[in-house]
Amino acid sequence: MRYPVAETAEKHARILEEASRLFRERGFSGVSVSEIMKATGLTHGPFYNHFDSKEELMVESVLQGFKSTLDGLHATEGTARGRAEYVKRYLSAGHRNAPGMGCTMASLSSEIRHEPKVKGAFTDRLKAVIEAVTAHFPWPSKRSARGDAIRMMASMVGAMILARAVEDERFSDEILSEVRKGLV
Repeated sequence: MRYPVAETAEKHARILEEASRLFRERGFSGVSVSEIMKATGLTHGPFYNHFDSKEELMVESVLQGFKSTLDGLHATEGTARGRAEYVKRYLSAGHRNAPGMGCTMASLSSEIRHEPKVKGAFTDRLKAVIEAVTAHFPWPSKRSARGDAIRMMASMVGAMILARAVEDERFSDEILSEVRKGLV
């Protein structure tokens, strides 16, 4: 039985949304296709009507995650104050405590290196984010803007990874706070 195009597109989007959330929460290997389908309210069978493989879903999930990152960036005021607000929002306890709703880079970077089929999409999208951050915010010097953007993003992502990795909440808060101070 064929489903209407709109219904098929809605199911595809739902699978992608739940997969992206679950991958960010538990990693690629920590989530099965069956669990993703169950989270969408669908059975395992229709998965292959939407994706050829779990790896294809992983790639699309990474692309969707970066789209959210770019959307959030573009929704931020393109001023020095906007950049400071962006950093503060990113390096917050709320973001740290909700990896499934947060940044793909901070949640999945360490796993990407083990996933050759995902690495290209991740690389392309990271370059796009760096270019967008470079162009969106004012920097002290046009000559060093790209380097400043790379340092800012690497510091933010690294701080989030470390803040999530430690078991001491006060130390985790300190990591976020100190990196925030260094960037704003």
